[in-house]
Amino acid sequence: MTTGRPSPGGGNVTLTPAALTLDDGASFAGLALGAGLKAEGEAIFITAMSGYQEVLTDPSYHGQIVVFTAAHVGNYGTNPAVDQAPEPQVAGVVFHELWLPEALHWLSEADLPEWLRSGKVGALTGVDTRALTLHIRERGARNGVIAPLSEGVESAYARARAVPSMNGLDLAVRVFTKAPYRMPAPGPAPDGGPAYRVAVLDFGVKRSILEQLSSHGMDLTVWPGDTAPDRIMDESPQGVFLANGPGDPAACSYAVRTAGYFLGRKPLFGICLGHQIMGLAAGGRTYKLPFGHHGLNHPVLDSDTGKVLITSQNHGFCVDPDSLPSGVRANMWNLNDGTVEGLAWEDAPAFCVQFHPEASPGPHDSRGLFARFRRMIKEHDAQA
Repeated sequence: MTTGRPSPGGGNVTLTPAALTLDDGASFAGLALGAGLKAEGEAIFITAMSGYQEVLTDPSYHGQIVVFTAAHVGNYGTNPAVDQAPEPQVAGVVFHELWLPEALHWLSEADLPEWLRSGKVGALTGVDTRALTLHIRERGARNGVIAPLSEGVESAYARARAVPSMNGLDLAVRVFTKAPYRMPAPGPAPDGGPAYRVAVLDFGVKRSILEQLSSHGMDLTVWPGDTAPDRIMDESPQGVFLANGPGDPAACSYAVRTAGYFLGRKPLFGICLGHQIMGLAAGGRTYKLPFGHHGLNHPVLDSDTGKVLITSQNHGFCVDPDSLPSGVRANMWNLNDGTVEGLAWEDAPAFCVQFHPEASPGPHDSRGLFARFRRMIKEHDAQA
């Protein structure tokens, strides 16, 4: 059984009765479009009210089925200018109501249903996302599949149970660049100083992160996440940046070794997965959160300044503060659940944050961290 609904240009969007079935047996019915019958991965929810295209192209969501809590998604269409990666990264996406008529923004180049179909993203609409979100909050993030109702619940349930656990899963290797590339600073640095050479370890870096680093006067070389540190040192970087990415940080042993090599040798700044890897390199531990932090509205206390930052977040793992050695301290805290959001080193030019200061989408409260990294490089360079 299929149904047709109006789409741009007077055509129809074909919707097939389907459901998201989770590995605990719960099932949430809706209508699938695009490649919806192939979607499988970890189901998580995100509280973002906008920025859906940036979310769907963020490599940190690789291998996940993203459930939007916003009631209506897609009304302003899509534009490649905001893509965070060359192609969609999510395993699937679930909406309460996907906007099917023509997009309402003058910069839109494709409507969201068309964009999802062309990107082969499994999508499900017409779902009771409030009930689904409450289920994930109570039971934790679950593996699941989007499958047609004709497949039967038991078959979908069996496939959901076969989806690999996120624990121990290295997803960064699936999304980082396969060859190094350059991204020179676009012009003079904001402080009028020279451009600093920065090595970016790519574990799934977002385009907006590179743009922020570059706009702060950094001449970037982006390296595959498993590049040996001596190969990077051959290029004489003045700073090293550890990017965001998907999966379990403990599975990225190659990245932990590289971060450990650079700690104390070069100024280091890490974001998201890069933050977790730096925590592991220092000798700490990480653990999986019940349902993670996914949204644009998470309050974070900076205990060094006493200020509260509203932040953009996307992660399922966290650094255990009790595992950190002396000389490394947690200095930022999530005000929703008290988990660690930032680390600072007392005896090395290094710091990292769990959230996304570049936003895209999200608030810009913490973009000053890129300027802080530049100042750290400048001070270290002057002492060298």
